[in-house]
Amino acid sequence: MKRQLPRNPLRRLRTAPWAEQASTWADAKPGLIAAAVDRAAARPCGGWFVLAGSREVRPGRAFGRVVAGRELVAWRDDAGTLHVGPGACPHLGAALCDAPVHDGNLVCRWHGLALGPGGRPGWRTLPAHDDGVLAWVRLDGADETPAEAPVLGPRPDPAHSIATVATVIGRCEPEDVVANRLDPWHGAWFHPYSFAALRVLSAPPADCPPAEDRFLVEVTFRVSATLGVPVHAAFTCPDPRTVTMEIVDGEGTGSVVETHATPLRPGPDGLPRTAVIEAVVAHSERPGFAHARRVAGALRPLISATARRLWIDDIAYAERRYALRAR
Repeated sequence: MKRQLPRNPLRRLRTAPWAEQASTWADAKPGLIAAAVDRAAARPCGGWFVLAGSREVRPGRAFGRVVAGRELVAWRDDAGTLHVGPGACPHLGAALCDAPVHDGNLVCRWHGLALGPGGRPGWRTLPAHDDGVLAWVRLDGADETPAEAPVLGPRPDPAHSIATVATVIGRCEPEDVVANRLDPWHGAWFHPYSFAALRVLSAPPADCPPAEDRFLVEVTFRVSATLGVPVHAAFTCPDPRTVTMEIVDGEGTGSVVETHATPLRPGPDGLPRTAVIEAVVAHSERPGFAHARRVAGALRPLISATARRLWIDDIAYAERRYALRAR
């Protein structure tokens, strides 16, 4: 039976001023958050890292990024298939991030060496995966058994959703990003422009079984100073570097925000760098959402801008956490 949606999802906000809202520090227990981060870190990922949004790796152009200290280049062949290889030409080490793509091959700009999906001695491509929203690469190491594909959390049907990806880079490590997302209590205090009436309905105990390892939150997304959209959202970790927020009740049920933390390499200051690659996959059962999908190209920049605004604050949270750990 199809769920009956309210005619108007907006609700008038009846919240106290920021300084008068109920404090959440007593519930945001450091040990509880740390235990959730540790459980996430123990999950297998099969060696997979998010490299970029799928749309960032465009036909005819190379895309470069350093992942876990390894310089990589991604491109698409004539069929649109994603490929990833080392980011340095095996001839004299030229950067391949700006190499043209011709007949499905990278062409080194220094001397014209063509590098294809089959590789060549001294230069071999890596396992890659494109899930339609994100581009992934597998970096095989001695500490984890490789998996055929990355672990994905819940997502709505791509044929009936709008997906967009935003990237922010911070001076921290992936666990600091994960810790930020596994602290839902900070939402209404740290992001009052976006969230109101936030209440954590349940948090996983330190020794919870995997099936119950989630935070369930009641929150209202602000649309204006006086109006908002109330939802229930669940936070889970499908792998060590990912936190998925899924709307489980209310407007947009099934929509997800995936926060992926990809380690890069230290910056000139010697501090680690982590790319927060956040995918928003929006869905709605309302008939009007089909019209919104037709103008998805105009909506994606707006959604990305909203995500980046939140991460201006949240990356400061993650960087502060790293600084305290590194002392």
